[in-house]
Amino acid sequence: MGLRLRLLLIPLLLCGCGRYAEFSLPPLSGGGSAYSRLEFRAAPVLSRGARGEFDSVDALNPVVVKRGEVYFNFYSGYDGRTWHTGLATSTDGIAWRKRGKVLSPDSATWEGSYIAANGAALFADGAFLHWYHAGPRNLPSIGFARSHDGQSWTKHPTPVLAPGPRGSWDERGVADPYAIQIDGVFYLYFLGQDRARRQRLGVARSRDGVKWEKLRSNPILEVGGDGGFDERGLGEPAVWRANGAYWMLYTGRDAVENRRLGLAASINGVAWRKTGTPFAGAEPWNGRVVCDPSVEVGPDGVRVWFGGGNVASPDENLHGQIGFGVLR
Repeated sequence: MGLRLRLLLIPLLLCGCGRYAEFSLPPLSGGGSAYSRLEFRAAPVLSRGARGEFDSVDALNPVVVKRGEVYFNFYSGYDGRTWHTGLATSTDGIAWRKRGKVLSPDSATWEGSYIAANGAALFADGAFLHWYHAGPRNLPSIGFARSHDGQSWTKHPTPVLAPGPRGSWDERGVADPYAIQIDGVFYLYFLGQDRARRQRLGVARSRDGVKWEKLRSNPILEVGGDGGFDERGLGEPAVWRANGAYWMLYTGRDAVENRRLGLAASINGVAWRKTGTPFAGAEPWNGRVVCDPSVEVGPDGVRVWFGGGNVASPDENLHGQIGFGVLR
């Protein structure tokens, strides 16, 4: 959903203490072909709900996971006050059946009452693993939940990734997680925001998905220059391996809050190079906003589910709907 973290000058509520290390992902050759075009499907594949439903204002941030022959989409729905996680299922990734709201913030805990959504998910060891954005609106953290059916979830009682210490690049919030697993290790790409409201991208690693160590040399991707499509901030990374490299689609926000998808490449998952021109929507429903990618690598390209909107707002009320395209 391209959430712009709204800051207030308040005391730091979370200590941000955690483990740090220098690491990289398994190196790749970097010799493959680059992607050059994103072919959009003209119409949305998942629309927002009717008045009174949890996704009546925005349906964004698709999180698509395949289990067997079924796609599970843990998407974000906004009802005008609260962001929830909903579930839709599909056999082809195009025609979706909504299953309802499956995760909401618990105001009696650290999560607060604003959001438990905008997450990442994997299916591993017989369960869905879900990392999601929660906590105070002006100082969010990343939570974790586990489910065997995608509908009933057991939440970890505390955040698994918190803002960094005073003066760090992510001291005022972490959000927008995207998880991959390689050789038994989880890697979590995420947004961090500092006191100057710069939103940049970093990475952490974990053996169990709960105890994380952040890359000491974060951030791994910086905002663009003046006039660039990503000059105001970065968010919502989606990372995969193909063509001899690691690739990242990410959301870039320009000076007037239009959003497009940028592409970056890396041979080790840590040192990234931006490549190509950004991908923008051309239809009335996604002409101002294309964000929140979720990807599946296939033989004919990378399938991309994304959030689209026709209102250039920094965080919500985008008239958000979920679209589909193929990156080739």
